[in-house]
Amino acid sequence: MPSHFPVLSALLAVAVGGFTHPAWGQSRDGKDWSRENARPVPDWVRDAVVYEVFPRVFSADGDLAGVTARLDHVRDLGATVVWLMPIHPIGVEKRKGTYGSPYSIRDFRAVNHEYGTPEDLRTLVREAHERGLKVILDVVANHTSWDGVMMATPEYYVRDAQGRVQPPNADWTDVAKLDYTNPKTRAYMTDTMAYWLREFGVDGFRCDVAGLVPTDFWEEARPALEAIRPDLFMLAEWSTPDLLAKAFDADYAWPFHAALNRVLSLGAPASQIRTTWEEERRTFPKGSLHLRFSDNHDEKRAIARFGEPGALAAQALVFTMDGVPLVYNGAEAGDTTESGGPALTERLPIFWPIEARRPEFGRFYRQMIALRRAHAALRRGETLWVTSSGPERVVSFVRRGAGEDVLVAVNLSSQPWRGTLEPPAGGPFEEITPGVPLPQQPGGGTPERAARKVELPSLALDAWGFRVFRRASSS
Repeated sequence: MPSHFPVLSALLAVAVGGFTHPAWGQSRDGKDWSRENARPVPDWVRDAVVYEVFPRVFSADGDLAGVTARLDHVRDLGATVVWLMPIHPIGVEKRKGTYGSPYSIRDFRAVNHEYGTPEDLRTLVREAHERGLKVILDVVANHTSWDGVMMATPEYYVRDAQGRVQPPNADWTDVAKLDYTNPKTRAYMTDTMAYWLREFGVDGFRCDVAGLVPTDFWEEARPALEAIRPDLFMLAEWSTPDLLAKAFDADYAWPFHAALNRVLSLGAPASQIRTTWEEERRTFPKGSLHLRFSDNHDEKRAIARFGEPGALAAQALVFTMDGVPLVYNGAEAGDTTESGGPALTERLPIFWPIEARRPEFGRFYRQMIALRRAHAALRRGETLWVTSSGPERVVSFVRRGAGEDVLVAVNLSSQPWRGTLEPPAGGPFEEITPGVPLPQQPGGGTPERAARKVELPSLALDAWGFRVFRRASSS
């Protein structure tokens, strides 16, 4: 989402700059999409951990070569997909901030010279592939900058009765809205995505504000892209069920993220996580895949919203729930540097040395990703919700699949918890919680988590704590 796009309230209809968005996660056409099946998803997508990179801030040089130089870091963290935020030239006309929003694009088929050359991008993709990493590009199909190359053909754009090109809404003053009633606009944008697949070997696209572009465009474009890359990944930055039937492999779990904010920032009961998940199941096609996240470039940093231990608790859910987990660059170091507007239009590099003050963050991310990759049930298993004696504070569930049950309990509160769970019947569980210490306390020191000698169904959790258990199953 561009930095100038306000954060929409998940579960409420919101008017934004002249257009009304339906509630995230709700059907826009009144159809019961839960009776449909989601489109088949490539295996590598179901097993993915996506790592979002903002090239301007990722390295000291702020370019593509700087991203390439840190690919070992991404691989060693355990991520499998590098998502590059827009790499294209940024418009100057009506620019916001010093550098402009990367989502105000002048030429969809060029590389921003401040980031390097096309050959630098080819090198990045090649080096990523050699490390077993996939690469997806950000596609901004809804709009261009006002000095974009497509402006040579005004018919590509939405215009008023006097023929004047229009912005998407009153707030997005630095971009102009593309017109998808024009078949030539559709052809241009489809050919653009095909260009990056064919000429640079990228593995797919994250599609900005995908729901502001007609769903049938994405459905028409997909076969043309699959002719080049049959197993490409299409990720929609949106949350409505129609997008997952034919066009996209996954969408954003915005309702889940909103629930996290309500629980961790506003004191809502932890049970809202389950309620939101159940609403997803009631409204989306069967088998739908959602990108789950606690942090991304549009939001205040999770560590700022939730505090250090709260940020880890939120990400523990992201790594253990169904869907595809996202890591936003710098989160694994405990970086607090903002990227959302107005910071998105400036250059505020990640302060990587802060990891010396928060060593538990890198350890947490590496070990939790390794745990997810080691247990197919966490990547692909079904979700069975587990009743606890503290649903207002604790989220608890079993992920079942590939011959195992993995039980997860996360305390989303600032107080230690002791109570009971009611897991599904079966054999005893063994604990497999990664040995991640608590965040550093004021005055220094990184204490280990307290010894917890109770046994299931009894359970004890530290403040913001989590525990993970496993047993063999007949599934």
